[in-house]
Amino acid sequence: MSIVELCRWIIGCSWIYHGLMPKLVHIAPLEQKMTNGFGFGVEASQVLTRVAGAGEILFGIVFIVFYRSLAINVLNISALLALLIFVAVISPVLLIEAFNPVTTNIPIIALSAILIMELRSERNA
Repeated sequence: MSIVELCRWIIGCSWIYHGLMPKLVHIAPLEQKMTNGFGFGVEASQVLTRVAGAGEILFGIVFIVFYRSLAINVLNISALLALLIFVAVISPVLLIEAFNPVTTNIPIIALSAILIMELRSERNA
């Protein structure tokens, strides 16, 4: 498997997993806590969490299909940075917990940067 394919599948599957497991299959307490930070009721927060999960799954699939697009990689990086900032503002204590957004988002951002560099070098070859 090439570096490009490895980056493609890790990034896409990460989005799919993070949309599916802690938001759709089972709403993780941490996800619920962050969504509750918006001030909606419990039911509205659960719906918002599930919609976010569906969106993440959709983005993961789109990423897997269109991984060669610079725009989709920039969107990936931007979304992960925005989510990291969101957590820092809504619940900064989560930044020091195990498996926090720093240790998950930054490596996926790096994989997107590697993917961009690899795709550029393929085009120049």
